Amino acid sequence: MSGIETPSQDNQPTDYLASVRDAILEAALPDVPFDGWSQHCFQKAVNTAGVDAGLALLAFPDGVMGFLDAFWKKQDAALAHEISRRGLHQGRISQRIGESLKIYLALLRPHREAVRRALALQALPMHAPGALACLYRTVDVIWRSIGDQSTDFNFYSKRAVLAVIMTSVVTHWLSDDGDDTLVMDAFIARRVENVLAFEKIKARAGRLAQNLPSLAPLLGRIAGRITGAR
Repeated sequence: MSGIETPSQDNQPTDYLASVRDAILEAALPDVPFDGWSQHCFQKAVNTAGVDAGLALLAFPDGVMGFLDAFWKKQDAALAHEISRRGLHQGRISQRIGESLKIYLALLRPHREAVRRALALQALPMHAPGALACLYRTVDVIWRSIGDQSTDFNFYSKRAVLAVIMTSVVTHWLSDDGDDTLVMDAFIARRVENVLAFEKIKARAGRLAQNLPSLAPLLGRIAGRITGAR
């Protein structure tokens, strides 16, 4: 068999399975813009990468959605690395957030149609919880990477605010104006103002939280913003 072969051990090492996932994902990305994040695309990538079908199932027990989740995780890991490399854990919060969003778009740019296809799939009601989890993971990566150490109510409210900002930024980037760097930079700057506004009112966050009957409506609104992206 060409490509990745199955080791003789019954239990596959985690790092080996990671290499299998990377190989399948790399083989799939050229076809995703045409085939979408589909079973057909996944199976074709498995064959192209030369991975045994059983090993592919072991690497992606959740099938296509696990396949898609691996793509988002790869972008998150690259985002954390680049933020750290640039030393964005220091400086003004607005600058750190803005630069982090620009880095994220730069990482997504080679896969723009794949991202569009991903959001279209995650817009389906059955995939909304997974879409919300992916978005939360990305904004959590940003806050942690730029040095946020909050542990109280601000921990959650900061991530909720940035989730809404992230959704609008990625949605705008997928529009016709997304190709214009200056336009996108200005758009990001305006959205980051939301973070600054949040910082001004965070002292009131505890009192506001007491008036919320449940976190469910908040999560529902965030999910609506995620799954409304095209």
